[in-house]
Amino acid sequence: MTLQEGLMFGKQQLEEVQIEDASLDAWYLLEHVCKIDRVSYYMQPEKPMSSREIKEYKTLIIERRKHIPLQYLTKDQMFMGLSFFVNQEVLIPRQDTESLVEAALKVLKPGMDVLDMCTGSGCILISLMKFCQGLKGTGVDVSKGALEVAKKNAKIHKVAADFIESDLFLQIDGLYDMIISNPPYIKRSVLDTLMPEVKDHEPMVALDGDEDGLSFYKRMVKESESYLKPGGYLYFEIGHDQGREVSCLMERQGYTNVKVEKDLAGLDRIVYGRRRIK
Repeated sequence: MTLQEGLMFGKQQLEEVQIEDASLDAWYLLEHVCKIDRVSYYMQPEKPMSSREIKEYKTLIIERRKHIPLQYLTKDQMFMGLSFFVNQEVLIPRQDTESLVEAALKVLKPGMDVLDMCTGSGCILISLMKFCQGLKGTGVDVSKGALEVAKKNAKIHKVAADFIESDLFLQIDGLYDMIISNPPYIKRSVLDTLMPEVKDHEPMVALDGDEDGLSFYKRMVKESESYLKPGGYLYFEIGHDQGREVSCLMERQGYTNVKVEKDLAGLDRIVYGRRRIK
């Protein structure tokens, strides 16, 4: 089997089960297995694949046909221009979340203490610490498996973050300059409508926001004041239709300068505010 034949085989197999972007996914898996780029492929499309490459590629194509996300097969996802290890213990980092990181970077300064609640792969905290040198960072998650992934990513990117297993603030003490979070926020009634890649393979604990999608926001808004320094920042990623509700929660709790910001698609994606300075 040549590279070209492998690519055609992969594309056909994925199209049969109606995988979105079948051609692109077939290419990414070929690239991953054969360690090639587009230039080398187009220079030698008739280059034979080794028996090992053929076996590995076909195995990954079979797995992708089951709607297992591409990123779980390659164990990699780009976020903020950085490569993050991912597996089925963590939510796959989304480009939407980059808007949260970019917004937070506007106010962070070296020496500040940041708490990343529901850290998952650690992509938010690690990105903040890479792009704002001198931050002190702590990532929190209820999942041991997710924390192992976050620790691995911190090691890959040479970031000295701390990680704590905790159900939100139960095991947390101290005061922080910023608490930032991309919590589970999908309404339970909507979960079954998600793509198979999401509902059948990504961790439900990272998706399920209870009946109204606001359960985690309600808890964090109420409890976070005890862990923020006066004037400290609370930053959330939100669902596109949750801006008004989450900002109202924060205002009722006494947060000031509460704002809703949009992502690159023009959808509400971030809510943030500051703890009162008494």
